[in-house]
Amino acid sequence: MSTEELPPRESMEFDVVIVGAGPSGLAAAIRLKQLNADLNIVVVEKGSEVGAHILSGAVIDPVSLDKLIPDWREDADCPLTTQVKDDRFYWMTGGSAIRLPGFAMPPLMNNHHCYIGSLGNVCRWLAPKAEALGVEIYPGFAATEVLYDEQGAVRGIATGDMGIARDGSHKDSFTRGMELLGKYTLFAEGARGSLSKQLIAKFSLDANSEPPKFGIGLKEVWEIDPAKHQKGLIQHSFGWPLNNKTGGGSFLYHYDDNKVAVGFVLHLNYDDPYLSPFDEFQRFKTHPSIRTVFEGGKRLAYGARAITEGGYQSVPRLSFPGGALIGCAAGFVNVPRIKGVHNAMGSGMLAAEHLVAALAAGRANDELAEYENAWRGSQVGKDLYPIRNVKPLWSKFGTLIGVPLGGLDMWTNTLFGFSLFGTLSHAKPDRKTLDPARTHTPIAPVKPDGKLTFDKLSSVFLSNTNHEEDQPIHLKVADMNLQKTSEHDVFAGPSNRYCPAGVYEWVEEDSGPRFQINAQNCVHCKTCDVKDPNGNITWVPPEGGGGPNYQGM
Repeated sequence: MSTEELPPRESMEFDVVIVGAGPSGLAAAIRLKQLNADLNIVVVEKGSEVGAHILSGAVIDPVSLDKLIPDWREDADCPLTTQVKDDRFYWMTGGSAIRLPGFAMPPLMNNHHCYIGSLGNVCRWLAPKAEALGVEIYPGFAATEVLYDEQGAVRGIATGDMGIARDGSHKDSFTRGMELLGKYTLFAEGARGSLSKQLIAKFSLDANSEPPKFGIGLKEVWEIDPAKHQKGLIQHSFGWPLNNKTGGGSFLYHYDDNKVAVGFVLHLNYDDPYLSPFDEFQRFKTHPSIRTVFEGGKRLAYGARAITEGGYQSVPRLSFPGGALIGCAAGFVNVPRIKGVHNAMGSGMLAAEHLVAALAAGRANDELAEYENAWRGSQVGKDLYPIRNVKPLWSKFGTLIGVPLGGLDMWTNTLFGFSLFGTLSHAKPDRKTLDPARTHTPIAPVKPDGKLTFDKLSSVFLSNTNHEEDQPIHLKVADMNLQKTSEHDVFAGPSNRYCPAGVYEWVEEDSGPRFQINAQNCVHCKTCDVKDPNGNITWVPPEGGGGPNYQGM
């Protein structure tokens, strides 16, 4: 059936359409209704339920939550119950962990006012609060198309058609998507959002910003021996198992009842095509100071997600005719603090406040320039500006020199309000940082023992990932010949290693290597969309409701 023969989509009209039920989207929805209870607001979420696709550390700075819901600490249903009591930072070598003195840390790195918990559960808690105010939330529906009016302004989104077979034919279950039309549309898709990418390109929102930068965060949740649990302890590290040129680090957060969240973040501007973020995460857990924490424990959950790391200078223009970017779709993560939830919520609330004023003035589908003009002077901009050089210094000088220089820069920004370096450039996007494989040596993978270290497939099982198998592959390779002649022949197939879920394989056959895509394994981390050396892979949403179903992440 051709596009012309498809039945028309049903449509619904709202004052504001929000794409994504993460912290920024839900905060925006709640703030809109707090300011004007008569507004019609809809939130569309591609996960099977709110929280299903949410993954974060997470140590949450409550600054934005305090403004949105001031009495949240008295809410018995709020999942944030563990306040940080002990905050430690380590430099790791192969056999030791050297604790860095607290007095050397810039004040903005202090975490003692923060709370440890599951961001997915926070979103599950926020969603009913939004619904109680009258917000409509539609989980299980992926926004797959931006809709424009005759003047080229955004007028809403369309959800994806359901019931399409892998060969493109329509199954008996075929259902047309819906058009959700709004006077304004907020895009809260998270890092590397598929529609956000299109909007950035269409409106040249990145014309005056640095290239976006990303990391990949991998996380496990464990239940450990109660005798080893130190509720309220958080620790971060850098160094081993990564070399000096490769940026990244780890976290361990003790919270709730004998739970520990352990994670590993690796900057995606690494140069070694043989590097596997998943294996380095498993290797990290074998460190003498780490493995003892998990001996006798049980792994409960696993997941991975791309993280925005460009910071202040990589934030694109946030507004365009008919809508705006909020949260990690815009890139508001504070890299040295390893935090973005407070800024995601803060940006959503800031956009909501300017939206309410625009709607009250009778405006619709124009550019919300006031939001773009306000963010740098807001809590969000003030949080990102002092740390803007940490990432580029780390990337340029490596861990041993770059991290101390970044610390010095944070001190001078905090104490004196200036930087010795001005505002540094990120130089180039992450997909352009890989060296040809001939300049590196293959790295031996970690052999899983099934107790402390694991393989990818058993890990994906814990993510509860599920996709309808008879549907078009949602990982689009633009040029399969280029994938063979470059990604395979020049770079030795890094997709097999940078993907944390075993989606990509090069299968050797008599006719030559064949690129196999196991799309059903995809945890929607979107690393392939960032790191493919030719930008040859594009991640698009599969059928709504597909993907991971994270619990407690």
